[in-house]
Amino acid sequence: MKKTYLLLFIIVGLFQQTSAKEGMWIPYLLEKINASDMQAMGMRITAEDIYNVNQPSLKDAIVFFGRGCTGEIVSDKGLLLTNHHCGYGQIQKHSTIDHDYLTDGFWAMNMAEELKNPNLSARILTSMSDVTAEVLDGITDAMSQNERNDIISENAKKIIEDLEPTKFHRVDVRAFYNGNQYILMEYNVFFDVRLVGAPPSNIGKFGGDTDNWMWPRHTGDFSVFRIYANAENKACEIADNNIPYKPKQHLKISLNGYKEGDFTFIFGYPGRTQEYIPARQVEYITQTMNPFKIDLRRKKLDIMSNAMNNDKKIRIQYSAKYAGVANGWKKWIGENTGIKGNNAIAEKQEMESSFTEWANDGHKEYATVIEEYNKLIEEKIPYEMAYTYFIEAGYYQDLIKYSYSYTALINTAADMDATDEEFNQKLQAFISSTDRFYKDFNIDVDLAIFKETVRAFHSFPYEGISTPKFVETINTKYNGNTDKYAEYVYSKSVFTSKEKLVKYLNKTNRKKISKLSKDPMYNHSFDAYATYINNISPVLSSFTNKTDSLQRIYMKGLIEFNSDKTLAADANSTLRIAYGKVQAFNPRDAVKYNYFTTLKGIMQKEDPDIYDYVVMPKLKALYNERDFGKYGDTDGSMHVCFIASNHTTGGNSGSPALNANGDLIGINFDRNWEGTMSDLNYDISRCRNIMLDIRYCLFIIDKYAGAGHLVEEMTFVE
Repeated sequence: MKKTYLLLFIIVGLFQQTSAKEGMWIPYLLEKINASDMQAMGMRITAEDIYNVNQPSLKDAIVFFGRGCTGEIVSDKGLLLTNHHCGYGQIQKHSTIDHDYLTDGFWAMNMAEELKNPNLSARILTSMSDVTAEVLDGITDAMSQNERNDIISENAKKIIEDLEPTKFHRVDVRAFYNGNQYILMEYNVFFDVRLVGAPPSNIGKFGGDTDNWMWPRHTGDFSVFRIYANAENKACEIADNNIPYKPKQHLKISLNGYKEGDFTFIFGYPGRTQEYIPARQVEYITQTMNPFKIDLRRKKLDIMSNAMNNDKKIRIQYSAKYAGVANGWKKWIGENTGIKGNNAIAEKQEMESSFTEWANDGHKEYATVIEEYNKLIEEKIPYEMAYTYFIEAGYYQDLIKYSYSYTALINTAADMDATDEEFNQKLQAFISSTDRFYKDFNIDVDLAIFKETVRAFHSFPYEGISTPKFVETINTKYNGNTDKYAEYVYSKSVFTSKEKLVKYLNKTNRKKISKLSKDPMYNHSFDAYATYINNISPVLSSFTNKTDSLQRIYMKGLIEFNSDKTLAADANSTLRIAYGKVQAFNPRDAVKYNYFTTLKGIMQKEDPDIYDYVVMPKLKALYNERDFGKYGDTDGSMHVCFIASNHTTGGNSGSPALNANGDLIGINFDRNWEGTMSDLNYDISRCRNIMLDIRYCLFIIDKYAGAGHLVEEMTFVE
């Protein structure tokens, strides 16, 4: 028997031997791995109720929403709940000064008023199956990582092609346990997903970035969408004659609440965790990479915040951008604090010493893996940081990214095989793109941010690593003055004004378009991208291959080393189950946080002078009148949020929080700040996921917004 297949028996065997309350688990393996443990903790449904390919099950109501969130279907008419911050981009795109849905909220009072969203999709899993044997067919231990990757790619491609994927039928083969296991997944993909409702930001984003990643929390973080299908109930493009999608199953809702110690589970699409990387890599992430990103993003946030506070139009333009920048910024601060406070690096080092000792005592194939890994990390750090600088100081800067996109137009003009018609079509597409880009662009804000990103590139600290040509230009032509360089670029570029750019594009033709490559902003962006693509990416790819090979071997060794424990595969944006209990926690000495918050806390936080803490008058009136309807708790209060010990990460935003009966009791939206290090090091005593109480969500829809017709679509259980 090949070692690869033997490992799979080891994985399943150790799962069956042990119990686990941590980790993110593969749904189709619940019966073999987790069901008995979940039921011992209080679950009253079966694994087949959760995942079943032959009968309707909970999986049929779980949606991969947009580009990286989760949603859940809550009616037989395709009604979908997700987070406010997951729908934020769509809400923002529909907002104008006259119709400010971010500030005022939006509610479609009938289906005709629901708003279409180009480029938004909803993906529903139909099946999962193990294809490890097929993917690894022809693989030997003697192969290089490149040879291995080529065979795996070809094998996976054949598996996918045999299933005849289309735009609406997606087929993926994904690696688990760092390439020690492969699973095939099939999805139905829907492209007509319409905005149905969203509370005002003072509810959906209450507490703003101050409260982000924090507990206690009082945020009504939800938005409402609806999936549409064609007359045959199949996925299709957006069309006026589409009808609401009828799902195989939608979630039932419980208004009975929860108490401390109750079993709960999260069903969604966690993005990425790295729990099995070596201590040296964790040290690099938290002590080198994160501090740079935190510092640069803080500067960007200050620039945007000052402008947004002084101009309503800029607030609308940059609200979604600000939220995106702030989310990572604060998460990394918490991650660093948690890793340090949990002494995680030292604990990993201690484990690695034990692992190496075990390897030397009869498992020689793993004896040098940590040593080799650590050496590789030291060699690749300058290149990883060069990539980080490119992403944070280049790719994420609006005008850099936008101006570089015109490379496609310039290349089409120079392509002898491209016709004039093809060029003209592309030119018109770029002219049309200006409306979309400049709608959310302010030159003063962008220039201020550009200055910070130029300073970052100019101060790159690693010698011997390629930097963009403009760094040398700053030194030779501008005597190292980055601000003067930035001001020159913005004063001379056509990209800094929609009017200038459109005028230029309307007057240009195929022969003249090449002159655009001399534009100073285009030159800057091209330098940044070219340096990364030509000088950094190839070297980093080589390091990545070596790292992947070592991580795969190390992961295999860890599974054998931990034969008495359960190891869950790292998150990789595939459907997972995480389970735990509703549970308070003690973040530090003499401090204990309760496991739920109430509307009273919103009133206590109210500050009319701070945008994020403004309380809407109608919400205040409902509170003062204790008009909670059927959504109030038995204790007489209106619960808002609650926490549990479910292991979650980015991508779990919008995931349903389900009780022991599989009924919806909340919507996951965040983690506690003390536990954000869970992507690298999960500690059940510190890590909590934060959920919106479904009763508060429905209270806002029904009592606050007057959209009770949406609640009437839903199914409730006693």
